[in-house]
Formats: sequence, structure tokens, C-alpha cells
Amino acid sequence: MTTAKTILTVDDSGSLRQMLSFILKDAGYGVIEAVDGNDGLEKARKQTVDLVLTDQNMPGMDGLSFIRALRGMKNYKSVPILMLTTESGDEMKAQGKAAGANGWLVKPFDPARLTEVVRKLIG
Repeated sequence: MTTAKTILTVDDSGSLRQMLSFILKDAGYGVIEAVDGNDGLEKARKQTVDLVLTDQNMPGMDGLSFIRALRGMKNYKSVPILMLTTESGDEMKAQGKAAGANGWLVKPFDPARLTEVVRKLIG
């Protein structure tokens, strides 16, 4: 029996974290929730996860800063990171890619599409 892959969700919206958790757990993944970038880094230090889903616009530390900090950690050099945000501009996507994001989903998102992208990245 293999252990479920674990996903770290980082978003300041409690209702969105709850929805992500429901969708991802339903698809067979373990979920760790973080309320912002700083909380996300703290949780990432405690346990290495298989994929990270992060918002861009959060208080304290935005998504791009969070991704750069995560990519600086030894265990997170190659862990897939998905941006899940209302931002859809090409410039912001380019900044996300430069920071180390592997993919980009725009809110509101389709749950089936989210699951599909996650499966492509981590199986």
C-alpha cells in the first residue's frame, strides 16, 4: 500500500482552502493547509510535500516571494508548485515561472481541471 501523496495549499481564504482540501482529499491526496506564505514556509520546513498550491495575493508574503523562498530550500528544488490565483496577466505568469512555478490556474477554477493538472504533475 503506497502512502497518499501530500499537497500543501497556501491561501489566505479559509473557504478556498476548505474547498481545495475537499477536492484534493476526494481525489486521494493528503492535504496540509497554510493561511499565508509565512505559515506555508513553516509547514514546508516540518514536512516535505509532493506538490504546493499557492495563491499570489496574500497578506504578509505574496505567492511569488513564497515560491522564491521555497525554491531556496534544499527539499524544494524540484517539487512542483502551482499558482492558483485571480491574476491572469502574461507578465505575472512570466514572473511566476521565473520564481519557480510549474503551472498556473486562474480562479475561479474547474475542480476537474485542478485534479487533472495535479495528476499530471505528481500522479
